[in-house]
Amino acid sequence: MRPKSCFFLYTLLALALFSSSLLAQSSTPQSSTKTDDALELVKQGQKLNSEGRQDEALALYDRALQLSPDLYQAHLAAGITLDLEGKYQQARVHLAKAIATATSEQKIQALRTLAVSYAFTRDAGEAAKYEQQAFDSQYAEKKFDDAAGTANELARIYLESGDVNNAFQWYQTGHLTALLKPNMTPAEKDLWEFRWESALARIRARQDQKEEAQKHLAAAKALLDKGGNPDQTRFYPYIAGYVAFYSGDYKTAIAELQKSDQHDPFNLSLLAQACEKSGDRAKAIEYYKQVLTINSHSPTNAFARPLAEQRVPGKS
Repeated sequence: MRPKSCFFLYTLLALALFSSSLLAQSSTPQSSTKTDDALELVKQGQKLNSEGRQDEALALYDRALQLSPDLYQAHLAAGITLDLEGKYQQARVHLAKAIATATSEQKIQALRTLAVSYAFTRDAGEAAKYEQQAFDSQYAEKKFDDAAGTANELARIYLESGDVNNAFQWYQTGHLTALLKPNMTPAEKDLWEFRWESALARIRARQDQKEEAQKHLAAAKALLDKGGNPDQTRFYPYIAGYVAFYSGDYKTAIAELQKSDQHDPFNLSLLAQACEKSGDRAKAIEYYKQVLTINSHSPTNAFARPLAEQRVPGKS
């Protein structure tokens, strides 16, 4: 080959390599920019969702997914918002996609979020499929506190779905799992004993075992009175109100629940039901309306929001 021809070929090859390098360098920032833009849209959508503007939030999530079709955060947020709108089947498509695209660090959140989606329709059996996966993963990693929390979350889903036996089994699993944590402090042990006694009080009340419910309620109060977990005292009025409600003592239920956290949709829902049982429908509607101002995606709202939508005129 002649020298000129060789030089020409080498020049073409160098230009080709240079062009490829430029394309590679330019494609990465462009992709990164699209993801950043999509994440910003998700952030804006989450703010709208928290304000009760679900349709506007969903429009932003759609735009985010156009930019980044496999964006975990967008699918998770869309699923959450669709659940709050009562569009459960659509929500679960997005939440399943969130699980599929999640990193190992994101997987637990995605599994538990899909479980809560099934809590909205009181389908504890389906919720259990995803909570079980989350629990197994946390347990295998010896994250006993986290695993116990997941077990208790599933137990509550079972309890409020009317499956008392499975609720007992999972609360017991949560309790025993928590105690596996090495070097527990006395306060930590008291915390999990309090949660166990609280669970038993509610379970026995649901089983119409009023005396047993009161015994466990008293045991829960005694653990709080030890003073090791002052932050838990705010939960006592809810537990006492719950036991009173399912024991048929609506006057006590109202008195206790009015002292409970009024930002918790479940407390408000139970308070509304107690007012209904007492014949004060107007007051009940007020509490149900308060529930509908709360846009959290949690077991507490999963059981409160659908009922409030049924009870508030013009919402169902």
